[in-house]
Amino acid sequence: MYRHIKWSDKLKNKGGKMQKGDIEYFFTGYYSMVFRVAYMEAKSKADADDITQEVFIRVLGKAQEFASEEHEKAWIIRVTINLCRDLLKSKWNRDTVGIDNINIYECEDFAGIGNYDNEVLSNLCLLDEKYRRPLYLFYYEDYSVREISELLAVPENTVKTNLRRGRKKLGEIISKERENI
Repeated sequence: MYRHIKWSDKLKNKGGKMQKGDIEYFFTGYYSMVFRVAYMEAKSKADADDITQEVFIRVLGKAQEFASEEHEKAWIIRVTINLCRDLLKSKWNRDTVGIDNINIYECEDFAGIGNYDNEVLSNLCLLDEKYRRPLYLFYYEDYSVREISELLAVPENTVKTNLRRGRKKLGEIISKERENI
């Protein structure tokens, strides 16, 4: 599923230029992760597509050395989250009428990207950002509490608390949904 390419080495070995195949390889390795993170933040497929494109433009345009594959992945997630925040605080988003709830049917966009439980994922989309973000990173991207703490720039205990509260809220949402069926 996930294949790593150390693109900074590729740039050095080819005089600072990546070949078409290298870019495609890098893109296919990170695309689904970047899109999922962007979608969880932006709550819109169109915005997630735009953010994903911008992430790859920025990442591929900047040759940066990474200590490890995990450092590279964390940096890409950080770029994605920062671009999402920029989008959400932009004048366009402030001056347009927003939708309070996510269109749950849009969560079907995840169906082709991996083996994810659509019921849980669509309900995860309904949580507040402070619960949704750590739950998503913990369960779908396999980050530890310490790593999430570093990525989100919050204390570890805050991450633990938000994970616990988010699990509880998610459980309540799923229970109510099942009772209504």
